[in-house]
Amino acid sequence: MSGRTRVRACPERTCVGCRKRAAKHELLRVTAVEGVCVPDPRATLPGRGAYLHLDLACLDLAVRRRALPRAFKAHGALDTDPLREHVAARADSTPAS
Repeated sequence: MSGRTRVRACPERTCVGCRKRAAKHELLRVTAVEGVCVPDPRATLPGRGAYLHLDLACLDLAVRRRALPRAFKAHGALDTDPLREHVAARADSTPAS
């Protein structure tokens, strides 16, 4: 052995709202199911996914920029109410850093 320690690379993803890169585990995976944006915290739902910070400001940016329909290659608007409720609940319970 060479004596060097191995450093595992942490996968990074880009938030569709603020467009900043972050570690995959810091972002929430979102999928589109029948025209509704659904949070996928376990990252197990099938299909194309998009990543978003657990912050209402990032969600508002994504909605305003129409980034979610573009990320899912969907035609028309998507319902973001379930996603908004999930982000609001998690953002309130997450301690500010």
